[in-house]
Order: sequence, then structure tokens, then C-alpha cells
Amino acid sequence: MVEVTGSTQDDLAAGIERKTVKHGDVLVTEFQSAGRGRLDRSFEAPKNSALLFSLYIEPKCEKSEWTFIPLLAGLATSLALTKLNPEISVELKWPNDLQIQEKKVGGIIAQLAGDGLILGIGLNVGMTSEELPVESATSLNIEGFSELDRNLLLLSILDSCEELLGRWEDGEDLRHLYRERSSTLGKKVGVELPDGNTRAGIAEDISPNGELILDDGQRITVGDIVHLR
Repeated sequence: MVEVTGSTQDDLAAGIERKTVKHGDVLVTEFQSAGRGRLDRSFEAPKNSALLFSLYIEPKCEKSEWTFIPLLAGLATSLALTKLNPEISVELKWPNDLQIQEKKVGGIIAQLAGDGLILGIGLNVGMTSEELPVESATSLNIEGFSELDRNLLLLSILDSCEELLGRWEDGEDLRHLYRERSSTLGKKVGVELPDGNTRAGIAEDISPNGELILDDGQRITVGDIVHLR
């Protein structure tokens, strides 16, 4: 636990390089001055208002399969939050957003490091409406979530991640759980690819490697998704 840091992702990556970080190590902070989201976008939350942490894991499976792990982390977080407050549905917008009522409450990023990867999870916990970065965001506090203790939230999410990772490493296909919580599948979506090109179609399924499969057979590995209906 650190009060202030530039980025928990960067701090863990530096520790991995120094060989002082091992599988399962977690770094939590109250505030990140250089936090980032997917595609290196900036992410900043007022101090003490969000749960911000990074987790280092060395998966026991082929590296080619690791692309599903960020979705697995999102699923684990959704399940943990549902367990704490069953009345509130936390859905998964592909590839890495956690949503409540179509508004973003959190997100997942992942980066390769050492012999594994670092998962970064950010969750808007105590933010007020005035503190939200954009109108399309929300927080557990705003949505009336019953548990706002970030220590309890952290423990619940880590327990869920450990359980699901173990089941997945043992060969269990967990996509049915992801599908049940997906806000993307079944919708018409627009996809903006990193090279600037766009795609559109009905989001039909998720591949074993975490790709978004459109109704025309296209497989999207990375891109920004807009729900069109």
C-alpha cells in the first residue's frame, strides 16, 4: 500500500525488473498522479475516492491464451461486486469496462512483464457526481452500492480473481459467465480500430482468446466499442 504514486502498473513493472515482485503480489494506492487506462489514456481520480490497484500473476497456461485474462479479471470483479450487493448489476462492456446502467464504474488494463502480466483495476467507489471525469461515468456511491469500504472491496475482488483464474487454468471454459454479464453481446456495435479504420456489426460472441466475434465472422482483438442500440 502506498499513499501516492505515479502508477501502480509502473511500480510493479519496476519491481519485476528488479526481481522483488512475485506471483500474486498486489500494489494499492490512494492516489495516482500518472494513472492510465487502456491504450495509454490518462486516468485520474480524486484522492481516496477510488479503488486503484495492480496485481502481478504468472499464469499456468500457454502465453497465446493470456489475451482472455483481462476479460477474466473484469468478470471476477463483476462477480465480487454482485456478491456484495446482489441488487445492483455490474455488467461488462467489451473489452475492459465495468458498467452500471450503461455508465462506466471501472476498468481493467493489462501489460506483459517478466514471466507474467500485470493487471490494473480501477473502480470508482466514493466519487460524487461533481467528481466524475465524464458524464458517461458513475460510481458505487452514486448507484447506492451498499458496501463502500475499499479494503473489503479489494479482498472480495482478489478472492474472486484467484478462484476464477484457478478454474480457468484447470481448463474450465468460463465464457458462459462472461456472456451472462455482457452489456455488449447482442447489440449492434461500431468498432474503431487502432489504425483508424472502423467496423460495424452485431456483437455475437466471445472467442476463447477473448476476441469479440461479430455476426459476419469478423474477430476484433482490440478497439473502441460504441453500442449503437
